[in-house]
Amino acid sequence: MLKDKVALVTGSGRGIGRAIALCFARNGADVAISDIDNATAEATAEEIRQLGRRSMAVVCNVADPKACQQMIDRVVTELSRLDILVNNAGIRRDKLVMGMSDQDWDAVLDVNLKGAFYCIRAALRPMSKQRFGRIVNMASIVGLMGNKGQANYAASKAGLIALTKTVAKEMASRGITANAIAPGFIQTEMTDALPVEYKDFLLKQIPLGRMGTADEVAACALFLASDLSGYVTGHVLQADGGMAM
Repeated sequence: MLKDKVALVTGSGRGIGRAIALCFARNGADVAISDIDNATAEATAEEIRQLGRRSMAVVCNVADPKACQQMIDRVVTELSRLDILVNNAGIRRDKLVMGMSDQDWDAVLDVNLKGAFYCIRAALRPMSKQRFGRIVNMASIVGLMGNKGQANYAASKAGLIALTKTVAKEMASRGITANAIAPGFIQTEMTDALPVEYKDFLLKQIPLGRMGTADEVAACALFLASDLSGYVTGHVLQADGGMAM
């Protein structure tokens, strides 16, 4: 599905980002791995090489616009092109609004929203030249619903959805699509640590009655990155088991 395409997945040293990167590689793509942690980035890159695809690990703090530009330049130089960008890097600093510090607010917006903007801006030049590109932004169901204790996170993801739609409108004439995925309650290391009572509470809100998996989110990303979605742009694909409908 992605034969000989070149993808960059941010925040792909572990979790959903890693699942997306491996899914892309299994479907024929060469994949650049970006993460703040060099060890996890290199470990994922090596897994991709073992699948017979080219890969490289890049340490990048996406909150730094210069670092994002340098990362995109390096990917294009070393892997010859850039066809797919997945903005998956994200952080959380959960607190109720009354107790949220300026630092907590800024840190989440800097990584989750501004970081995606910096990467998109840098990627659009090479994508425009080749008149082809797939941008996939990892939003969240809380960007559509809101959530107690996550004002900063929800705002960053809602902003990411609006950014997605704007890029879709601006870049359609260049053959570049932009779409978002809004995962719901996905089983990860983070959710594994939640109290059983809270998990049970969340599961009662999901019509399918279970958590999603990172591989199921990766399958959504594969669709949006492939030619199967050639006529889809500006869309938010909810992978939430029916939680928000």
